[in-house]
Amino acid sequence: MSTKLFYSFLKWVAVGPLLRAVFRPTYEGVENIPRKGPAILAGNHLSYADWLFMPLGSPRMVRFVAKAEYFTGTGVKGFLQRTFFSGTGNVPIDRSGATAAEGALIAAKRVLGDGELFGIYPEGTRSHDGKLYRGRTGIARLALDTGAPVIPVAVIGTDVIAPPGKKLGKIVRPRIVFGKPLDFSRYEGMANDRYILRAITDEIVYEILKLSGQEYVDMYATEAKKLSDGEKSAKKPGKKNSARPTKTGPTKDVA
Repeated sequence: MSTKLFYSFLKWVAVGPLLRAVFRPTYEGVENIPRKGPAILAGNHLSYADWLFMPLGSPRMVRFVAKAEYFTGTGVKGFLQRTFFSGTGNVPIDRSGATAAEGALIAAKRVLGDGELFGIYPEGTRSHDGKLYRGRTGIARLALDTGAPVIPVAVIGTDVIAPPGKKLGKIVRPRIVFGKPLDFSRYEGMANDRYILRAITDEIVYEILKLSGQEYVDMYATEAKKLSDGEKSAKKPGKKNSARPTKTGPTKDVA
């Protein structure tokens, strides 16, 4: 069965109708998704359920990257994993001679080069507390290297359906908002300028912020999670608080 055929089967027959019936998601701005040609769908990341509800409202297949291990498993479990992740539009990260981030960009460029939609989370990981965090500049490089427009996307309520650290929470009605396309052709040829990459990334995250209404924190989500875990650990009985003050302000890392 071809990927697109299986994707349509899951979306319109097997999984999609069930999600719509149980959670009744609402979608706004679907008309902002181009009917043909490549585009990058950049969204906030609250829950593992995001990649189920966001594509459900798109008229076209949305492809994401996934760990290569999901496509190389053996036995019955490996076959089911491979079939599901391939069939839902995911593409394995090519990590041969590259870091995970570089591998993701390689895979994304291949998807966009085929004229398809590519989904990405600028924060790089799920938010542990529902706030919106600083974006990684890989999305800016991707937009400049491919010339594809960026569609900001806000998912609201998925962290209640599937809270961080839990498989299932409460049944609520999630809301997904697709913003107007962002064109960065004015920065053509400037993909190696880190300040331009940061400016583009911040603009994308700001548009997501306007759509989602989240509280913004100018810190990478991974750093915020470590800080939060450290504070929780220090508060446990029998633990001495060894946390040291952390410097605030802009960091040199713009990746």
